[in-house]
Amino acid sequence: MRTTPRRPLLRLLAAATLALCAGAASAQAPAWPAAGPIKLVVPFTPGSGTDVMARVLAEKLGPALGQQVVVENRPGAGGTVGAAQVAKAAADGYTLLVHSSGHVVNPALYPKLAYDTLKDFDGVTPLASLPNVLVVSPSKGYKDVGDLVAKVKARPDTAFYASAGNGSATHMNAEQFRVVAGLKAQHVPFKGTPEAITDTIAGRTDWFFAPLVSALPLIRDGRLQALAVGTTARSPVLPNVPSVVDAGLKDAAYTFWVGLFAPARTPKPVLDRLHAEVSKVLALPDVKERLEKLGAAPMPMSQAAFAGFLESETAAAAQLVKAAGIKLD
Repeated sequence: MRTTPRRPLLRLLAAATLALCAGAASAQAPAWPAAGPIKLVVPFTPGSGTDVMARVLAEKLGPALGQQVVVENRPGAGGTVGAAQVAKAAADGYTLLVHSSGHVVNPALYPKLAYDTLKDFDGVTPLASLPNVLVVSPSKGYKDVGDLVAKVKARPDTAFYASAGNGSATHMNAEQFRVVAGLKAQHVPFKGTPEAITDTIAGRTDWFFAPLVSALPLIRDGRLQALAVGTTARSPVLPNVPSVVDAGLKDAAYTFWVGLFAPARTPKPVLDRLHAEVSKVLALPDVKERLEKLGAAPMPMSQAAFAGFLESETAAAAQLVKAAGIKLD
């Protein structure tokens, strides 16, 4: 009687066992997303530029994933409260962070952060760059950027500038402008963009680098006066408003961007799916048109490129904080 050789038989048994294990593992690992809702944590108040981007994304991402996607605002401490919540969340793709360029500033401002900005998050993708716009109250009577600079220099002890909070993109844009223009003034951090806009309209602060997406309606109805956009080039939605470079302050430009993040160690298939679906959402014609009307510009990047971008932006932010002598107010 012939017998099957021992080694080939063992190999067959091993292969069969591996196949069964693989099948069992795949059966136990549900496809993502398997249950909702998916939460987008925004660490700023409703109405901020970051919040607007999160809501545009949530509206389309939910149907694309077949799950409910909700926006939860968790403002406070320059965006660190909401960021800390996501850093501590389960790395399962159901709690995500929509943050701005202020995210990379906070390590230089808050030496005792409850999280590591680079190590405790996986960058999924940038969503867009959103120009800030230098706005003032029409009651102030500033003719242009040069007039603002001259008048603030004449009374540095009574000059005030607003921001949406310490370390926010609006704060950093204002500091970049202040340093380059050689101004001395008092920083007034607010809880969020709407609060800063309210005080700027009332004339209680001299200037505010507001997110264009938030300030545009108020500029168009004359409640705010736009002196310059905070970028190197003019915005297509405000073609008659100069950039800070046009205004003679070539080093005052600042890039305000918004990105999507997940807790560190989120499974790669989840990150890949998120990146792919978000990219599709941002490419939808109606989304592109809506963002263009808000002055937002696309920032397509791979996950690897976004990781490198975050490292360089964190280093650049630390340099600006040091150069401007920024302290927490």
